[in-house]
Amino acid sequence: MPASEPSPKAADLLVWYDRHRRVLPWRALPGERPDPYRVWLSEVMLQQTTIAAVKPYFATFLARFPDIEALAAAPEEAVMSAWAGLGYYSRARNLHACAKAVAAAGRFPDTLDGLRKLPGVGAYTAGAVAAIAFDRPEAAVDGNVERVMTRLFSIEAPLPGARPEIRRVTQALVPTERPGDFAQAVMDLGATICTPKRPACALCPWMAPCRARAAGNPETYPRKVKAVKGTLRRGAAFVVVRSGDEAVLLRTRPPEGLLGSMAEPPMSPWAPDYDPAGALLDAPLDARWKRLPGLVRHGFTHFPLELTVFLARVALSTQAPAGMRFTPRRDLDEEPLPGVMKKVLAHAFDPKPEPELKPRGRPKRDPPPMPMLAVWEAPETVADPPRFRPVPKPAPRAVAPVPAESDEMFEVDAEVVPPVRKPARRAPRKR
Repeated sequence: MPASEPSPKAADLLVWYDRHRRVLPWRALPGERPDPYRVWLSEVMLQQTTIAAVKPYFATFLARFPDIEALAAAPEEAVMSAWAGLGYYSRARNLHACAKAVAAAGRFPDTLDGLRKLPGVGAYTAGAVAAIAFDRPEAAVDGNVERVMTRLFSIEAPLPGARPEIRRVTQALVPTERPGDFAQAVMDLGATICTPKRPACALCPWMAPCRARAAGNPETYPRKVKAVKGTLRRGAAFVVVRSGDEAVLLRTRPPEGLLGSMAEPPMSPWAPDYDPAGALLDAPLDARWKRLPGLVRHGFTHFPLELTVFLARVALSTQAPAGMRFTPRRDLDEEPLPGVMKKVLAHAFDPKPEPELKPRGRPKRDPPPMPMLAVWEAPETVADPPRFRPVPKPAPRAVAPVPAESDEMFEVDAEVVPPVRKPARRAPRKR
């Protein structure tokens, strides 16, 4: 940063972290010594997954495998079953292989280089375990940290190309004291304050040195290249239910590749041009197959998938084809079924038709029906308004004539007549 601009300080972030740190099941409380097994297990689970989704899995997994030795001694099927639902199943296989390596060595390596040599441990996991579990001054850069650092330093290069620069600036900020708390503080800052949408910049301990906040565009960071949506693939799933014990036919996928070593009902290949009309050629056995209404849709990282489900009920004496097995329905929870396969079985037991697509926007109103032949009607005539005659003025009151003067002189007993007074006019009322 230029000399005139304030620079971010680790001490400011640690003061904020001491007040606002999150309480998480795998995080040691203040004054406690972190458990490397819990730290490592949580970091592997949290990759590409939210904390809300991981919490119940972490508790169940820890109850089943309380330490690294128990995890190393468990069969792979049990590990895959406990992992089912978290996705990215290659992580579960690498987790099991790493547990075996650590158990054979007797303990976790406490350096970045030693941790990187373990199966399935990448740069982020090694940095997080080294910093949090062993207090090594190493940078741990996850999605939250990438967002914080790109905004703090206004890094214009888009992801993933910007990651070396992000790691460099993060490593430069790591303090020699409390590096584990610093790593967790940056993660908490990105998760609670420096969020993807509507970041709470006024509450951020690094508000002053943040370049994106000063520019008024923090939500535009980190820069990203627009992802290209994968091509839709289609396929068929065959659910066989054995009458009598309601057992379901399953098989195990190959250990390598997508959903490796996970359980599934028999499947057809997944291809963009797959035609469900010829799906019965891929059925695992001869039976009276029923095509169920609707589709099972699932999204993988690189492509979306649509599956047509076929259901068949077979006799109790039916034997499973080679490489397959019948699992009682009550024991399906013990099978390592990934999310898409759970969707397939749920659809087979309770099929639902495709929902009708509703048009977007406001519904258009149909015009009122018009008659086949329009009948002309004469317009109504309005009668002339009535005319009022003016009221005639009243005639003037007659006045008696005054008698003419006479020359004759005579005396008359005159009667005194009071003078006639005209009535006073009243002022008109104001309406």
